[in-house]
Amino acid sequence: MPAHLSRRSALGLGAAAAAVSAGMSGPAAAARPDDGVASTGGPRVIRRVYEQEKAKAGGTWHTHIAAVDPAGVPRPIVEDDADHVTEGYSVQKLAVAAAVMDKIDRGQLTLGTKLDLQQDIILEGSGIYFLHAVWGDEITVANFLTAMLLMSDNTAVRMCGRVVPAAEINDILAAKGFTHTRVEPVENPHRFFLGTTTPREMHDLLWRLATGTLLAPASCRFLLSIARSINGYHDGIRRTMSSEERSRIATKYGADFNDLGASRHEAGIMFGRDGKPKLTYALFAEGLDDRDNYGSTHPAVQAHAVIGRTLLDHLPAG
Repeated sequence: MPAHLSRRSALGLGAAAAAVSAGMSGPAAAARPDDGVASTGGPRVIRRVYEQEKAKAGGTWHTHIAAVDPAGVPRPIVEDDADHVTEGYSVQKLAVAAAVMDKIDRGQLTLGTKLDLQQDIILEGSGIYFLHAVWGDEITVANFLTAMLLMSDNTAVRMCGRVVPAAEINDILAAKGFTHTRVEPVENPHRFFLGTTTPREMHDLLWRLATGTLLAPASCRFLLSIARSINGYHDGIRRTMSSEERSRIATKYGADFNDLGASRHEAGIMFGRDGKPKLTYALFAEGLDDRDNYGSTHPAVQAHAVIGRTLLDHLPAG
């Protein structure tokens, strides 16, 4: 892709991009306590590491990190400009998937509903469908939702738009209490850019998804099972973790660039070994250097890896 062309522009009037790379490189994990027991001063350690990594990576960060208290209520640990409205890029695919599942919950669609994968809808960037070279398959809603969340497939966003138009997605999100989490409609009602969110609203979406209150419980479990898959994105938060540890983290990455510079985002939720949600994170960093590096060596992605290891090491006790 030409260096002067943003990933958002390259995708046309359909979807913004997330770069999903499979690199597993990174610093070795430091010695750590049993992650089933909260260590003394956990919030203080998390705040210190966050500030250190933010300073090293540069750019402007907008962040919300929250951990459950003894009563199981999420309490903020880091609130760093957490109400800033920002381009969510492919983190927004979580909100789009939630809107599709809401329509399924209302009986207007099913996971088994099939659509043809048309050649004129194919987008490059991240994902798998553009690699097929031939198209015309009939694929289920479950198929393209899985591709969108697991591989951050851009064509899958357009498939979502065929079953839930942009205006309906925004109406669903508004009805669920989100003020700033919106897709950006374009002339074609079935196409959209991925739009905006805030770290606090993404925390809310994640927490309600993890507690089975955002959608029907079965729909929440379906989306979480994809986001928690160990076949997903590993360059950031989950980089220096075992397979078992990775399976307890539902995460979504988003990356692009704009006039401010590069953006590297990641949001997700961590579960304890008892299966209960313990901590949410929503890290949105913009104005970064190294614009065309979508791999694990980008400074902000390296920061995510260090922060992620720290978060897991200091999960609240289960």
